[in-house]
Amino acid sequence: MRYVYLIFGLSVITVLVLAGFRGSFSERPPIEIFPDMERQPKVHPQSPSTFFSDGRSDRPPPAGTVPRGAFYEDTYFASGKQGEDWGRGIPVEVTQQLMARGRERYNIYCTVCHGTLGDGAGITREYGMIATPTFHDARLRDMPDGEIYEVITNGRNLMGHYRYQISKEDRWAIVAYVRALQRSRQGTVDDVPPANLSELGL
Repeated sequence: MRYVYLIFGLSVITVLVLAGFRGSFSERPPIEIFPDMERQPKVHPQSPSTFFSDGRSDRPPPAGTVPRGAFYEDTYFASGKQGEDWGRGIPVEVTQQLMARGRERYNIYCTVCHGTLGDGAGITREYGMIATPTFHDARLRDMPDGEIYEVITNGRNLMGHYRYQISKEDRWAIVAYVRALQRSRQGTVDDVPPANLSELGL
């Protein structure tokens, strides 16, 4: 029992000591355990400097400096626009490797809502999200490639953006794969190259 009184007494003393220092002032400088953390050799933003001849600490960027990820000679590749309008066409060479990459990225990021066939029957529909459009709708079949790219980049309506998750190159790969999904529903035998007809048993 005496230990209970001892602990209680120490607790009261601790509270009184801490409360007694609240609002107190001292002319002595604070104790600095790590002075190099408190007093670093640095300049503050927009502060004067005697090191540079113009007296400024802020330095202008070197000529030709470009923000990271902001410079592309092909503006259509970066924005999806040709002038003021959404562009049409894939601004990179469409190869088997590009299509495979587009399919891989599509399956990772898009199928959950749009479904593996692009028909909007992703797993989110089972949880009540029924507003996902199908890529086989006439409106989306006629949508310019650049606009699809822009939707992936910045999102639209209930769809969030993927500008940080998916690189620009992969966004165009996904656009190419979406076009392949659409073509799979609308294509005819006449679209098959003669050399590949035998693969279809024709």
